[in-house]
This record gives sequence, structure tokens and C-alpha cells, in this order.
Amino acid sequence: MAYETLSLNVEGGIAHLQFIRGSEFNTMNKAFWPEIVAVFDEIDDDPAARVVVLSAQGKHFTSGLDLNDFGAGLIGTEGEPARKAEAMRRSVLHMQNSMSVLDRCRLPVLAAIQGACIGGGMDLISACDMRYCTEDAFFSIQETNIGLTADVGTLQRLPHILPHGIVRELTFTGRRMMAPEARECGLVNQVFANHEALLAGVMDIASEIAAKSPVVTVGNKEMLNYARDHSIQDGLNYIATWNAAMLSRADLGEAFKAKAEKREPKYEDLDPTRRLA
Repeated sequence: MAYETLSLNVEGGIAHLQFIRGSEFNTMNKAFWPEIVAVFDEIDDDPAARVVVLSAQGKHFTSGLDLNDFGAGLIGTEGEPARKAEAMRRSVLHMQNSMSVLDRCRLPVLAAIQGACIGGGMDLISACDMRYCTEDAFFSIQETNIGLTADVGTLQRLPHILPHGIVRELTFTGRRMMAPEARECGLVNQVFANHEALLAGVMDIASEIAAKSPVVTVGNKEMLNYARDHSIQDGLNYIATWNAAMLSRADLGEAFKAKAEKREPKYEDLDPTRRLA
């Protein structure tokens, strides 16, 4: 499927998803929001995909919401206040879903970030599993600086990634967090010298993940997300039930056989998703 704001290539188990509006600093225009949902549906349905790498063309990862596309709608229109508010709420929920698809994706999502990652970019990377950046990268909850309260996921997910005091400082000030601080605080896993090194390094990590049993990878993400959102006892109960049903004896056998034969294991792809509609 062709997209206006994104490109997708699946090779070697890696679904490489790119923002392709580099000349526009990869701002999130009106086309982006439904396209990111559609592309993650495509990834989730692809049995050959085992991990997702999210990167961007151009100087900046993303400058967030395209205000030229959304400006008038953000300021508001005439109409009965309650009906306007209800419509606004539904619009925000739709935009939240466009970020939540990364969190709900059954595969790990790795973000490769260069330059600016601000506004909606923070919502996006907060929904990723791991984040990596270049030395020139910077991060900002830009909504604070333009008179908005961030409402698409940053304030809900970032406290699970960073210390609360840091999250509150970034939120209340709208200041930039530069790459060294982002690494020190744990927002990103690694910092790379430049964009080329970033993509090479993240692809190496993705390849390592893609070489694992895809059943295990899906189970790992499911359990980590469930543990984040539930009590320890709930998580223990769920993993017991999950492995009772989902443990792959074929993959377990292949792992032991490969070790005995002193070779790397080779695991079958997941079965294709069968959607009813």
C-alpha cells in the first residue's frame, strides 16, 4: 500500500517504517494520523515482520503537529459549546489512537531519532519500546510553548520512562532536553555520532531481535506492557496462563537442537493474521 507520509519495507524480519516528508521536517499533517494506523495494521498482519524500526528522512525526526494543516481547528469554530467540546474530545481520541497503535503493536518498535523530536514526536516515541538518537537530537514537550496541554500520550507514557521530577520539569517549562541528558535520564538507550551510524546501529539491534523466536518476542512485549499496567500478582498470573497456551515446543526444540549443533537457531515466521473484515 502506498502512503503520502510514510514508507514501509519489510526485509530480514525487520519492518523499516520511515517518515518521508523530510523537506517539511516530517510534520504530522492530516494525512499522517490515519496512515500511521493503517501502516501498523499492515505490519501486524505481516507474518514476516518480527521487529519494527521507525526512522525519518531529512534533518529532523519530526517537528510535531503540522500547524499549517491544523491551525484553524485548534483555535476553534463557532457553535454550541457542548457539541463543539464533544466533537473535540472525539478528535483527540482518534489522534491518541494514532499513537497507541505503536504501543499495541505486537512487535517491538525501535525509534531512530535525529535532530528535532518535539510535540507530537514526544507522543510518538513515548509509545515506542526503545529509543536511540544522534548527538544532535533534542526533545521538547512543545505543546507547553504554544498554549496547549499535551493530550496525545506524552503525559501518560513518559512517567513510565523518566523520573517524575524530570517529566514535570520538561512539561512545565517546555525546555529542550539534549541528547546527552536524554541518555543520562534513560529516555534513549544509546547516542550515535550521526544519522548513518544511528541507522546502522539500530538495524543491528533489530536484526538481533529478529533472530529470536517471534512467538517469544510477541510474548515478551505482551507481558512487559501488561506488567506496566497491572499489579505484580496480575502479571504473574497472566504469564502462567500465557505460557500454558503459547509456549512453542517447536521453537524450544529448535533452540536446544541449534545449541547442540553449535549453530544459530532458525525459527519459522508467525502465521498470517486472518481478519474477518
